[in-house]
Amino acid sequence: MEYTEIMVRYGELSTKGKNRRSFIDRLAYNTRSILHDFPAVIVKAHRDRMHVQLHGTAAKPVIERLQKVFGIQNFSPSIRVERDLKAVKETAIAMVKEQFKPGMTFKINTRRSDHDFQYDTNQMNDLLGGVILDSFPGIKVKMKEPDLILRVEIRKNGIFLSSQKIEGAGGLPVGTAGKGLLMISGGIDSPVAGYLAMKRGVDLEMIHFFSPPYTSQQALNKAKELTAKLAVFSGSIKFIEVPFTEIQETVKHDVPEGYLMTVQRRFMLRLAALVAQKRQNLAIFNGESIGQVASQTLESMVAINDVTNLPVLRPVVSLDKNEIIDIAQKIGTFDLSIMPFEDCCTIFAPPAPKTKPRLDRTRQYESHLDVNGLLERALAGIKISEIKVGETFLAEEDPSFSQLL
Repeated sequence: MEYTEIMVRYGELSTKGKNRRSFIDRLAYNTRSILHDFPAVIVKAHRDRMHVQLHGTAAKPVIERLQKVFGIQNFSPSIRVERDLKAVKETAIAMVKEQFKPGMTFKINTRRSDHDFQYDTNQMNDLLGGVILDSFPGIKVKMKEPDLILRVEIRKNGIFLSSQKIEGAGGLPVGTAGKGLLMISGGIDSPVAGYLAMKRGVDLEMIHFFSPPYTSQQALNKAKELTAKLAVFSGSIKFIEVPFTEIQETVKHDVPEGYLMTVQRRFMLRLAALVAQKRQNLAIFNGESIGQVASQTLESMVAINDVTNLPVLRPVVSLDKNEIIDIAQKIGTFDLSIMPFEDCCTIFAPPAPKTKPRLDRTRQYESHLDVNGLLERALAGIKISEIKVGETFLAEEDPSFSQLL
C-alpha cells in the first residue's frame, strides 16, 4: 500500500515534564537530519505525536531510518483518506486484507482530534468493526492483545488509518544530554561505546589518532566509515583527525618498553581533553572494558586518567567481548571493525606491556619528554570534517572493499 505519512510515538520523553518541549524539538531536528536525503519528506512534531509526511516518498527506506532514531518508542505507517466514510471503509478492508489470517483477532482504536466530525470514537469503532466482521469470515473482536489493531485518527485535514506498530530505538534524542568526545579507533569496542552513549542522548564528536606512514589511508577511512555507521543515529557527526606519528616515534625511542603503551595512551587522553575543552565537550568516551587488554586494567586506567580532570566514561566497561560483538553486529559496525587495516593502537605494541603500571614511574619516564611541544605540534595538524549518514569512504578508496565483506 502507498502510505501517506508515518505517525511517531515518543519514548522516555513523556517523563520530562517542563523540559518535554525541548526534547521534542531536538527529536524533530535529529529526525530531519537523519532523513536529509529524502527532500520531499516533512517532519512535524507536536506534543503527543510526531508526523513524518512522505509526499510520495517510498515508506520502506524512511522506516529503516526511523528505526534508528533515539527517542522514538514506536511508529505506524498511515494512509490518509478523505473525510468520507465510504473511503475509510474501503481502506480499512484493504489494510486488514494484507495481514489477514484465518482465526485472527482484531480491534478498532479511534482517536478524534476533530470533534466536529459527524461520528464520535465509539460510533467509528462500531461502524468499522462491523465492516471488518462482514468482510472477513472467522475474524473475531478481541479487546486485549488482539492480533491486529486498526488505528483510525480523525483530523481536520483527513482521516488516517494504520494497522502496524513498528518498534523504535528508544532512549533519548541525541543532543539532550550534552556533548561528548568519543575516542574512536578501528576496533569493535569504541563504535559500540559510541552507540550506547548516543542512546542516552549524548551528542558525540569523534577523535581519531592516525600515524602515517605506519597506518594507511585505508585505516583512516575505516574510522570514517565507522563514524558514518553511527551517523544514522544522529544525522551527522564531526570527525577530528589527530596526527600521532611524532608522538609514537618519540615514545617508542625514549620510554622503556613496558611503559610504552601507558605513556602513549596518556598522550592520546591529553590530546582528547584539550580538543574536548576547546570544543565544549563535557566528557570523553572510549571503548575500554575492564581486563580486556593490558591498558584496560584498573591500574592502567589510574595511570592513564591521571592527565585530565574531565570525566572519562566507558559505556562498555562491564560487558564481555561477546556482548560487545552482539551489539556491534546489531548496529552494523562489526564487519567493518574486523577489516585488517592496522590503526595506531596496534603499531609499536610491546610484547609484554605493563598490566599494573606504577603512576610514579609513568610520570618519571614522561618527565624526560617534551610533552608540551609534542602536544602543540599534534594539535597544529588537526583536520575536522563532517560525516553524514549514508556517506562511504573505504569503497571510494578501494573498490575491492565490498568484496571483502
